[in-house]
Amino acid sequence: MGKVIVGMSMSLDGFVTGPHDSRKSPLGEGGEVLHDWLGPTATAADRAVLQEMADGVGAILMGRRSYDFCVGDGGWGDGGPAGPTPCFVLTHHAPDPADAPKVFTFVTDGINSAIAKAQAAAGERTVGLHGATAAQQALAAGLLDEIQVHLVPVLLGGGVRLFDLLGAGPVELARDRVIEAGSGVTHLRYRVIR
Repeated sequence: MGKVIVGMSMSLDGFVTGPHDSRKSPLGEGGEVLHDWLGPTATAADRAVLQEMADGVGAILMGRRSYDFCVGDGGWGDGGPAGPTPCFVLTHHAPDPADAPKVFTFVTDGINSAIAKAQAAAGERTVGLHGATAAQQALAAGLLDEIQVHLVPVLLGGGVRLFDLLGAGPVELARDRVIEAGSGVTHLRYRVIR
């Protein structure tokens, strides 16, 4: 089975969105700066990190909030965040599957089940977690293998934090890689120690 990995752009003060994120503004107020490294300012190092993530992913797991903010017109269109890659949405109440693009499967029986289904779909490839809540739940359940943070040199002062609801006790990490891209972004990769 492939690894379960979260890879997210994060501000120096720990936010993965700016304040007041919504369907109209999924990255919140000022949060667009977190993804600047994905566009025209990307360096060769940035593009290599992004390509490595894209090449490895076999399935994506996200929370319902991420799905609701970005699905369909004005968002991902007929696919998910990685186009046709299978996406599993952790939710309490699944919408009518006929209303969702075919790449989405809704899982209502918890994080363990969602990750098992995503890993079955991914095979030996990576399950990429999309969104802070899915990452926090996977980490708390002991199911997260790796954390990739694309640290952006900005202080947002508010928004959604990546590591807000971790539960009891510290989580030990081992740093595997640091790439300082010329764009100002520092790409960090940590292995979760169990």
